[in-house]
Amino acid sequence: MKRILAYGACLAAFGAGPALGWQEPARGSADRAGMLDALRPHAVWQLGGPVEFVVDSLRVDGRLGFAMLRPQRPGGAEIDLRQTPMGLRDPEGIDFMDGSSMQALFERSGDTWVAVHWAIGATDAWFTAPELCAAYRPVLAEFCR
Repeated sequence: MKRILAYGACLAAFGAGPALGWQEPARGSADRAGMLDALRPHAVWQLGGPVEFVVDSLRVDGRLGFAMLRPQRPGGAEIDLRQTPMGLRDPEGIDFMDGSSMQALFERSGDTWVAVHWAIGATDAWFTAPELCAAYRPVLAEFCR
C-alpha cells in the first residue's frame, strides 16, 4: 500500500506542469531550441565548447521560461570543470560548485528567448529569491511558496 501511495505522489508531482499552467516545449520545437540556444553562449563562455544539454526540466508560460539542465560534451562526455575557462580563471571557486548543473530564467522578446538570469553549479535554489519569485512565479510556482 505504501508503494502505491508513493507512486501516486510521484505521478502527481510529475503531472503538475499543466495544472500549474506552464508547459514543457516539445523536442524539436522552436521554443525549446530558442531557450537552449539562448543559454548556450553563457555555457560555452564558462565551460568551453562544444556543449550540449541534458534537459531535466524546461518550462514555458507565455513569455517566461525556466530550465534545469546538465551541460555535457557532445556524445555524453562529462565536463572536467578544472579544464574549463571558468576553472582556469578561478580554480578554487569550482571546489564550491555543485558540478556543472545549470538553471536559467528566460524571457521571450518577440520571437527570441533571452537567458536573463542563470547559474552554473549553484549549491542553492537562487531562483527562489523573492524578487525572482515575484516575476517568474508562473514557471516556479512549486518553488516559490
